[in-house]
Amino acid sequence: MGQVRVIVGLGSCGIAAGAGKVYERIRSLKEAENLDFTLSKTSCSGMCYREPLVEIIDETGWYLYGGIDEDRSVELLNSHIANNNPVKEYMVCTDLYETPDSRFFRKQVKIALRNCGIIDPENISEYEGRGGYEALKKIVSGNISSREIIKEVTDSGLRGRGGGGFLTGLKWKYTLDNKSPDKYVICNADEGDPGAFMDRSLLEGDPHSVLEGMIIAGLAVEASSGVIYCRAEYPLALKRLDIAIAQARERGYLGRDVFGYKGVCFDISVKEGAGAFVCGEETALIASVEGYRGMPAKRPPFPAESGLWKKPTNINNVETYANIPWIIREGAAKYAGYGTEKSRGTKVFALAGKIRHGGLVEVPMGITINDIVFGLGGGIPGDKTFKAVQLGGPSGGCIPAWLADTPVDYESVNATGAIMGSGGLVVMDETTCMVDIARFFLDFTARESCGKCTFCRIGTMRMLEILVRITEGTGREEDVPVLEELAGQIKESSLCGLGQTAPNPVLTTLRYFRDEYEAHINLKKCPAKVCKKLLRYEVSEGNCTGCTVCAKNCPVDAISGERKGIHHINQDICTRCGICYAKCRFDAIMVN
Repeated sequence: MGQVRVIVGLGSCGIAAGAGKVYERIRSLKEAENLDFTLSKTSCSGMCYREPLVEIIDETGWYLYGGIDEDRSVELLNSHIANNNPVKEYMVCTDLYETPDSRFFRKQVKIALRNCGIIDPENISEYEGRGGYEALKKIVSGNISSREIIKEVTDSGLRGRGGGGFLTGLKWKYTLDNKSPDKYVICNADEGDPGAFMDRSLLEGDPHSVLEGMIIAGLAVEASSGVIYCRAEYPLALKRLDIAIAQARERGYLGRDVFGYKGVCFDISVKEGAGAFVCGEETALIASVEGYRGMPAKRPPFPAESGLWKKPTNINNVETYANIPWIIREGAAKYAGYGTEKSRGTKVFALAGKIRHGGLVEVPMGITINDIVFGLGGGIPGDKTFKAVQLGGPSGGCIPAWLADTPVDYESVNATGAIMGSGGLVVMDETTCMVDIARFFLDFTARESCGKCTFCRIGTMRMLEILVRITEGTGREEDVPVLEELAGQIKESSLCGLGQTAPNPVLTTLRYFRDEYEAHINLKKCPAKVCKKLLRYEVSEGNCTGCTVCAKNCPVDAISGERKGIHHINQDICTRCGICYAKCRFDAIMVN
């Protein structure tokens, strides 16, 4: 019994689902009843849709349980731990046989996420036990030069995972080539799109992989200082980063004389950001670190030449750094063996929206959108029809279902009008209005514009006004060409990636779903029945039983009729709230 391990997933998603209470319940029962097993914590395994998650490892195998609340945790202890009887009802995965949820992991190749959901992120020994800091040791003890490190990273084909897809090794080379006694390495952990969930999860689940990647980058570009720029809205990530940095210093991985080697020095500090989306752009991030308002600067010079404090600076995002130790330890050729010719390795995606299995997945580049949505994500809930994915965050693009065989690599995704971004993938079904989706994302980017560029500041607001008008039923035929003209001007006239990509949701929905715009403008109808001001609720006389439920629940008294008689909706009063439709038990309310 002493070999039995119980591990509770305590990432932000698990804690939000109640995993903290589950952990405390198990801990209190263990102590009160003197139960013989070890209890530990881990972070998110990516299977967010089944949180809270509890793992049990015993002499018979590995078992992952999902949807565990406090009462079910007691059942697990009584059945599995006390009587060696696994509870199949709550079983998500096991190494003994296939389960319905097994396919969530089947096509994944975990490199960046290799330790997430496996190790205790607050215990450096567990990271070391899985090869942690071996890559750094290999470089320092082997006296591997900066150029040799950069060559290995270049040969791996790793491209920046923050969105631009620039070759990481080449970026490092540019920083190294600038001779300066002071250089910096920055980790961008402030992206504001759904892919930022991935950044947060990595920092919460495996902070040492990011630290080790940054230290290796520091050695490669000959920098002695690093900064992690992380938004303050990630308190758990910040807490675990602070713990990891303190542990790394204590072990000698950070600070002066790394691994005891004279002159090999590198240290890391954390800068908390205020959550501005524009600070995901590297020059705006640098301005924020320096204490100025986060606004982009004209390039060139690029940060590799003049970055933080006007010194050569290398900037990569969380996922990029997390790949580095694995590449150095396992070799460039092994990493390059995954993916496609121009997009090597793996990519982490945050699955969200109308999908059964939402969470984090890491897959080889080149896998198709269909494989992600249906193979890993489990498809669309409620037997609805798959309509599109929005890829690349708020300023990404919408890719229709008929293009879902598109390989997920930089070139193929860009050809659709979308962008890879930092890995947000939002799934949409037949109930999604593509015009409203464009309005939703443009509302975000318009509010997040720093205001420096006139076309971004004003153009996005004008586009938003047009989209709002269309969704409210007052759109005009000339609105579509005006949207396209404004989009082109904003893309061409903006300094940073926010403005250059902000029109993407509009341009891609116009490209693939123009018929929905035309229906809104010309027919004053929303085909997906989402835009409230374009809906008309009516009573089906054939189905109405006169139960009065609709009338009793109408907040504006727009429904009239006698009990057991046909009811009617006053269209002049109706606010299109949809409560009558939701409450009717006889399919007597029609939406047109």
